[in-house]
Amino acid sequence: MEIRDQVVVVTGAASGIGRAMALRFAKEGAAGIVVADLDEAGASAVAAEIGDRALAVRTDVAVEDDIKELVGTAERVLGPIGLFCSNAGIITGHGLDATDLEWTRTLAVNVLAHVYAARAVVPLMAARGGGYLLNTCSAAGLISCPGDAPYAVSKAAAISFAEWVAIHYAPAGVKVSVLCPQGVRTAMFERGMEESHLTARAVGASGDILDPALVAEKVVEGLGQERFHIFPHPEVAEFVRRKAEDPDRWLAGMARFVESLS
Repeated sequence: MEIRDQVVVVTGAASGIGRAMALRFAKEGAAGIVVADLDEAGASAVAAEIGDRALAVRTDVAVEDDIKELVGTAERVLGPIGLFCSNAGIITGHGLDATDLEWTRTLAVNVLAHVYAARAVVPLMAARGGGYLLNTCSAAGLISCPGDAPYAVSKAAAISFAEWVAIHYAPAGVKVSVLCPQGVRTAMFERGMEESHLTARAVGASGDILDPALVAEKVVEGLGQERFHIFPHPEVAEFVRRKAEDPDRWLAGMARFVESLS
């Protein structure tokens, strides 16, 4: 997957990883970049940084009609979408105490948003003979997430859905990657650390906290190699291997790790 000359859509692009990807894709020579976010002012600021190739669109990824409108606007204004980055995500910081509303909203943003994006763009890509989806899913989708049950469950579901799309649409030329970082220095992470969320403390203790720009660099590298799993933290691959080899030992180790943070 080459970014140059592609029309790219990035959701959750007003800040953090999304912003870093949008800026990096511009540097890589994308023909057009749609900066989508619920934060309209933030999206407009990022689009202004990029310049004439960028278009800011206010989008609530949990609303399917917003995703349909986003795709329609991108294709009408900039041309056929070559890469759709379904990046927006939220955390709760809660476990069994998470409310039904938190579960519903987290599943909508972290899972259904990917479904809505695929519904809107995959048929278009398949009809044209190819395209690419990049879904930000987090290492939590593979190795769980201490402290945050809705986040862990939703990210695992997001990876499962991406696998399903990859399996069913490969013959049509549609390719899929999932971005699975651990700690990234974003406003969401910093807020969690300030509030002493178990999730943020666990992430902080588990490895390096990467700058979003480095994550964007790893995204470009992973897309270039067309890898399904993109691991900005390479140790995640080892964690996944250990989990697959001996789930019981892995669960016991995770339980000890969480207990050590109490």
